[in-house]
Amino acid sequence: MARILIVDPDKACRDNLQLLLDSPAREIHSTADGIHALRTVLELDINVVISELQLPGMPGFELLAEIRKQRPQTAVILLTAFGSVEDAVGAMRAGAIDFLSKPFTDEQIKLAVDRSIDRQALMLENMALREALDDRVRIDNLIGNDAAMHDIVKTVGAVAKTRTTVLLTGESGTGKTMLARGLHQHSDRAAGPFVEVNCGALPETLLESELFGHVRGAFTGAVRDRAGKFEAADHGTIFLDEIGTSSPGFQVKLLRVLQDRLIERVGGTDTIPVDVRVVLATNIDLAQAVKDGAFREDLYYRINVLEIDMPPLRQRRDDIPELAEHFMRRFAEELDKDIQGFTRDAVDALCKASFPGNVRQLENLVERAVVLAEGPVLTINDLPPDLPRQTEAPNDSLIGHDAHLLPLKVALQQPERIIIQRALEAHDGNRQETATSLGINRSTLFNKMRKFGLL
Repeated sequence: MARILIVDPDKACRDNLQLLLDSPAREIHSTADGIHALRTVLELDINVVISELQLPGMPGFELLAEIRKQRPQTAVILLTAFGSVEDAVGAMRAGAIDFLSKPFTDEQIKLAVDRSIDRQALMLENMALREALDDRVRIDNLIGNDAAMHDIVKTVGAVAKTRTTVLLTGESGTGKTMLARGLHQHSDRAAGPFVEVNCGALPETLLESELFGHVRGAFTGAVRDRAGKFEAADHGTIFLDEIGTSSPGFQVKLLRVLQDRLIERVGGTDTIPVDVRVVLATNIDLAQAVKDGAFREDLYYRINVLEIDMPPLRQRRDDIPELAEHFMRRFAEELDKDIQGFTRDAVDALCKASFPGNVRQLENLVERAVVLAEGPVLTINDLPPDLPRQTEAPNDSLIGHDAHLLPLKVALQQPERIIIQRALEAHDGNRQETATSLGINRSTLFNKMRKFGLL
């Protein structure tokens, strides 16, 4: 049930609004002053506040600022009988969902309230999603020791709290969506919505309506005004994936949004200010697309303020064992399976695979292996049969098929496993004595045993 608070010193206005907005799905409260309004918001978990600008105790703009500070998920609609364009722009920039001048029509206030409730529902959904996916999107959980990945983490840390437009490049499956979510989560907009749009999945006409919204009658089926994704992402982040596939017409409109932070709904003439952080992604060479005339040069320079290039998995093979173990632990927990690690042959096969689908393909492959596994350790038989398999004699194990050298970190794991296994045998499986003889602590030994499937 949506809780709505009406704040206005005019009792007649409060009563009229309460009568107009009352429904079984809503719980309406009202008050005459700003201080009591803020207390009510905090105590009753109010969803939408409809407030007059001129209030005793605490002015409307100050009330808006306090609500944004203490309850950022609460939507605020400001009302005034003496409003100006400057007031309206200031209200939207300060975080109001809408700004209405008195007298307003019943339809205007109903639409504003409906839009506010929809936006708050989206925000709460994103908060829940962010909590559920926390382990997947935290920047400090970017797996790997590759130098390029370390540079990416440093760059994200430096840019996350700014409003700078970021362009993520790299092949499909390298983790651009995860990185976009991480940018949002580490920004000052983390409490706001994260809205993702795949530009390549929608035709031009639907894409414009989806992003910018439309007015009633703009096209067949447009029976009412509808806010778009940019409005839904207000005070948050919008992620435009596959931007390289967008049409020239759409690129013109996007350029205006990035320049002026204003949108126009399809079929409408009114401009609507939006406060969004824009992150874009592409798996094509946009510089070449500009040369080919397929992408606007002015838009390219506008979105390429800061570019982060995600390396393909084949360029960071040393990270494959760690990535695989990370996915294995996550899926084992999700599926409630007791999986402890991989066999040496399974790790070797993963490290030799080409992975054209990059990290996403590795993640899916490990999930499949966990689902199908019958024992506590994932073996090469749990992996797809088309993966390269280790067939050389043990003395040749540092060299893969066709004399392809394994990464040093991977190659050294096999002799390390043998040393640990022999030390365990020499001490009859006593882990403390084994750890002492190897010069490592017991927890390090346990982690290595789990890693090498020796538990």
